Amino acid sequence: MTVKRMDNVGIVVEDLSAAIDFFTALGLDLEGRAMVEGPWAGQVTGLGDQQVEIAMMRTPDGHSRLELSRFLRPDVIEDHRDAPVNALGYLRVMFAVEDLSDTLDRLVPHGGKLVGEVVNYQDVYRLCYIRGPEGILIGLAQELF
Repeated sequence: MTVKRMDNVGIVVEDLSAAIDFFTALGLDLEGRAMVEGPWAGQVTGLGDQQVEIAMMRTPDGHSRLELSRFLRPDVIEDHRDAPVNALGYLRVMFAVEDLSDTLDRLVPHGGKLVGEVVNYQDVYRLCYIRGPEGILIGLAQELF
């Protein structure tokens, strides 16, 4: 059996509203917010008694989702938000955008900060990494053809 699709990428945040605002400014749509708790939730994650507020963000084409989670219980135990791009584990989520300059202009008021520089990759893409609220690292790519 093969994989049918990738349903979503999950990111844990402290300020769920700020993360929603940032990804809405990027162009994602808020699909919904919900509380996840109960025995089944702790059994799936291995965390036991948990209470998590989630927000599901959807890309405009409807094919990809980003799940933002704020843990109320148990407490968050590690923080990888300031890890450099060569750290082991989660690196970033890459988004294809129509206009990179316009996207950066929209994200800066919501905490977006350019990591390095905007680069031209072989006249095929304009690329950059930015950090959003809480240091979330995302990549942005604009096709040039």
